[in-house]
Amino acid sequence: MIKLIDVYKSFGPKKVLEGFSLDVAEGETMVLIGYSGSGKSVAIKHIVGLLEPDRGTVWVDGVEVPRLTREQLYELRSKIGYVFQFAALFDSLTIGDNVAMGLRKEGRLPERDIMKRVGEALELVDLPGVETKYPAELSGGMRKRVGIARAIARQPKYIMYDEPTTGLDPVTSAIIDQLMIRMRERLRVTSIVVTHDMRSAYTVGSRIAMLYEGQVRQVGTVDEIQHTHDAIVRQFIEGKPDLDAVEAGV
Repeated sequence: MIKLIDVYKSFGPKKVLEGFSLDVAEGETMVLIGYSGSGKSVAIKHIVGLLEPDRGTVWVDGVEVPRLTREQLYELRSKIGYVFQFAALFDSLTIGDNVAMGLRKEGRLPERDIMKRVGEALELVDLPGVETKYPAELSGGMRKRVGIARAIARQPKYIMYDEPTTGLDPVTSAIIDQLMIRMRERLRVTSIVVTHDMRSAYTVGSRIAMLYEGQVRQVGTVDEIQHTHDAIVRQFIEGKPDLDAVEAGV
């Protein structure tokens, strides 16, 4: 289970999180929505220890993340897969080497077992046999799928998806959505998905939380969010501009 409790985070004078609290239950896919710059990616970076809160704390599986030593943090990260917004593949490495990178860094498996894991991960994202290709030889959607394969190759308990459908056409986005559902159902992973794409949020989410002004504005099931009476949440999910503010030049 993941718990963020009253987390505050600022970067200089810019306040990003101001009392952010959220519980993510095992086996669910929690979707984080909110306006650009609202702190969604900042929030999930606290879970893997890439950022430390100014106040508040984060718990994962009963351990307090900000208090972990470097070695304990590495152990925690071995349980968490991270899918970056633009896949973050290394162009100079083959697809096989990209997917194997985390496993080789851990140094726990012989090369034969690593390559077996790589092949299994690529098959799970419907990209069998691409190990010898390079990222430039693949489409944007295929690179995103390789990013997912790299995250699952280590057989994580949790997966963080940072804007997984950004820059993709609707059909490719739908493929990525189905892959995220597949990861939950076949691998039984717990996931947090950061997205602006409400179609994707409704498709993959067990629950949805909206981040607004540094806090969770509302959290609920897909049905609860779709039928919310909160004006701020409804404005966001329906993509309606505040015309009065626009006309006033705000």
